[in-house]
Parts: sequence; C-alpha cells; structure tokens
Amino acid sequence: MSTGASTDYEAVTSYLFGLKATHGLKFGIDRMRLFAEALGHPEKSLSLLHVAGTNGKGSVVAMLDAILHAAGWRTGMYTSPHLVKLGERVQVDRQPLTPQEITEYVRELRPIAEQLADGDLEDHPSFFEFVTAMAFLQFARKQCEIGFVEVGLGGRLDATNVLTPIVSVITSIGLDHCEMLGNTHAEIAAEKSGIIKQGCPVVIGRLDAESEAVVRAKAAQMEAKVYSVRDVFGDDVEKYPHTNLEGDYQRWNAATATLTARVLGEKWRITDGVINRGLTHVDWPGRWQRVRMGSRLMILDSSHNPEGAKVLDDNLAKLIEETGRKPVVITGALGVARAGALLTTIGKHAHEIHLVVPSQARACTHEQLASMLPDAFTGEVHRTDLLTLFPDASQCTAGGPDDVLVLTGSIYLIGEVMARLAPEHGVGEGSLQDF
Repeated sequence: MSTGASTDYEAVTSYLFGLKATHGLKFGIDRMRLFAEALGHPEKSLSLLHVAGTNGKGSVVAMLDAILHAAGWRTGMYTSPHLVKLGERVQVDRQPLTPQEITEYVRELRPIAEQLADGDLEDHPSFFEFVTAMAFLQFARKQCEIGFVEVGLGGRLDATNVLTPIVSVITSIGLDHCEMLGNTHAEIAAEKSGIIKQGCPVVIGRLDAESEAVVRAKAAQMEAKVYSVRDVFGDDVEKYPHTNLEGDYQRWNAATATLTARVLGEKWRITDGVINRGLTHVDWPGRWQRVRMGSRLMILDSSHNPEGAKVLDDNLAKLIEETGRKPVVITGALGVARAGALLTTIGKHAHEIHLVVPSQARACTHEQLASMLPDAFTGEVHRTDLLTLFPDASQCTAGGPDDVLVLTGSIYLIGEVMARLAPEHGVGEGSLQDF
C-alpha cells in the first residue's frame, strides 16, 4: 500500500472507530432499513442465507461457504467480529475486503449516512451498520451467486435482519449477552428466531427442548418449514459428518451445514460428494486450531462464553488423554459472566495458568480473572501480558520446552496473538471490534 493510500486508510479507520466510540452498539433495524433503501437495496438482488446462534454460527457460515464453493458457485461471507483485520468480515470467494476497498466504501457511504442522520446522532448508522452495508454492496458488485450472513447479535433486532434469506439457520441457543437478549433460553430463542421469515425454510442445530419449542412456534407462525439436525442425524455424534475442524462441536456444526446444504437442493448442485469436499476444506482459524511455537504445540481456541466452556472442558480432557500431560493455559475474557465458566473449566485441566487482559474496554482485569479460579487449583498462576508472553513471532515464554500451550478465551485475545504471530501482515485492528 502506498503512503498516500495508507494515510487514507488510517483516516477511514479513524472515522469508523469514531462511529463505534460515539454511537456504540445500536440495537434495532430501522436505521439499517433506511440505509439499505438509500443504497437501492443491494441485499434484495442476492441469494442469501442468514445464520444466527449463540455458538457455531461463524463455523457454519465457513462450512457452507466451503460447500457451495466446492459446488462451483461464487460465494460471499459476512461474519463478525474479525480476528486481525477488519476486511476479514466481508469476503468474496474467501478474498477479504482490501484497505483500498474499505476506503472507497466509506467515502461512498459517509455522505449518505450523514444525509440520513440530518444532524441527529441517534439516526446516524452505526459502525456495524456501515460494515453490513459494505457487505451487501460487495456481494452485489462482485456478482456473488450465493452469500452467507452471520447475525451480529441476537437476530430480531440485528442490522442484518433487513434481508430476506432463502434459508434461515439457528445453530445453538445458550446464555450469552443476557443483558440484551434475555435471561432464559426461551427469551434468547425468541430473539434469535426473529430471523425467521414468511415461508422461508429453517434449519435448527442441537437446541435444548425449551429453545426448540420457541423456534418451532415462531416457524409455525411464519409458515416456515423446520429441518432439525436431531431429526435427521440423531444424538450420536459419531454418526455426524466429518470435517477438517477439530472437536465434537464442529461435527455438530458440520451436521447443521450439511442439512442446510441439502435443503438448498439440486438447484445449487448439492451432492453428498460436494458436501464432503467442502467439509474437509474449511478455513476457519482460531477454533481449536493447532500451530507450532518452535517444537511445541500451541492450540488457539475462542471459547468465550458458558456454552463454549462446556465444549472446552471436553476438548481439554481429550488433549490431556492425547498428550499425557496437563497443558499450560493462557487466557483472558470479556465480562465476568463469561469468565466464570471459562476459569472454572481451565482450573480443572491446566497445570499452569497465565492471565492476560485483552485490549478491549470490557476486558476482565487480572484481579477479576484470578478471583474466579477454583479453590482446588494448586498450580502456578501468572498475571502477565502478551508482549511478555510473545516477545517475537517464534517464541512463547510460558511454560517449559515440553509443555503443550493452549490459548483460549475471548476471540479478541486470539486475534491479538495471531497478529503477533504474523507481523508481516501488519498491525492488528482490534480497535475496530464491536462493543
């Protein structure tokens, strides 16, 4: 990138950060409806699938993208948050938005947004709404034949919910973002089922009975046929489709993606062979991802909420069985509710723990993290930072030469470490994350 282009991109990202800082997270879709209308409704020209869920929605989007790419289609992916670079959120044929494209989109969208606001900050599109608009425009202009859109938060009032999909997907229901979505599975299921549209088929993953009842009731109201992973694959994960992503939960996600692809049907050239090819070539980093730090194994895994902590519990137990030793765990989290379940799980399986504070406003402090470790944990606990732990791209100072390392917790923390491990790609853009 030239110096001029670099300066332009810095100005644009500074503007986007200002939107985030000024407007925060705006729940509701009225602004996005007006924004999309002002842009000529690019989303209406697209064949889109809409994916909601507490966990697994990003993985299912990546799996569907791989399957439809294997079928020969030009695909679009919209996910959030990003790991390292903002452009990762919007991809066409797995090519992220470039800094130049982001710069051009912001220049195009800014005057439209300001005209819509007409001086009222409450009516000005938010950071997330800006990026959602970029996704719709990029998919349309790059002539995507099919696109996959991940809900940002909840479903009913999420900015992405202005689209009318060809299939809606709800991957899982768990207790997360309770302050905005509700304190029970039923309340959260009601928010996520808000993506169900009139007559549009719905695929559901392995939901608890209470959540499934809410989703099915909403689907019946909308005359939307429901396809259930449990109905098709049962409860035995060993009978679920295989994927190159590790962990039983990824086989749950693979079953959800498989069923969704089958619902798309012959029009999209979906066969069992296409599905298998796609599922064995899924690119979705930071989810129980194995990397090497010199001679040592390090696993990167964004298990960031109570439902994810249950999966982490199983994965750590299997890792100990595989390696014959307890791992050294590096962790940090956003929010006390998330950190409690995470630290309880880690305390059962680690022999040494390094607590770090992600560079996010909602990050738990060292003291908060330490206070949530179980009393039964007797290993060493270190309060440290990523610069100390990763002084360069090839070195981690935690543990000894024979230790297995596990970095887990906030997806933002995983992104910070990935940026340190690949400095040639430039500085990470963690400030451009959502509240």
